[in-house]
Amino acid sequence: MSSERSRGLRGSELEEMINMTNREYLEDGLAVIQKIPTPITPVEIDSSRGVITLAYFDDKSTVDYIGNVQGIPVCFDAKQTKGASLPIYNIHEHQIRFMDEFARQDGIAFILVYFSDHNEYYAMGIDRLKPLYDNARSGGRKSIPKSVFEDCIRIEREGRYLIHFLPVVQELLNT
Repeated sequence: MSSERSRGLRGSELEEMINMTNREYLEDGLAVIQKIPTPITPVEIDSSRGVITLAYFDDKSTVDYIGNVQGIPVCFDAKQTKGASLPIYNIHEHQIRFMDEFARQDGIAFILVYFSDHNEYYAMGIDRLKPLYDNARSGGRKSIPKSVFEDCIRIEREGRYLIHFLPVVQELLNT
């Protein structure tokens, strides 16, 4: 259970920063973006207190965030890594499939990656991510180096927006 718990808590600081940014976007009338809860399967419930005491994370979900930016449907997944690359195993097949299908419906789909050792944030659209993922699945490189992300979209803090990712949407629209 401890490995499940740590897997579920990885990136929680990143997600909290994104959540705070999303609240600011909502207050400013710029976007409505919601965190999609990770589905769990309860195993034990303490009915006297009305709490789940043991649960397991379901394997399949969609992405971390979904919403609308000025009429544009947007979805993205948040990933965090300490090293100089993002391991492909951190990205799941159902997430790639969902983002790819979302983009085919004229939505904007991307991953937002935080390189914690470098304190840098990047975004990569599904059109660039999918070939890297497919290559890894067919025996190619099993991680995406930070240098590849440096050729993508850098995300900066701007004013109250801790992780100001709205420019990512505009840039991906332009590609």
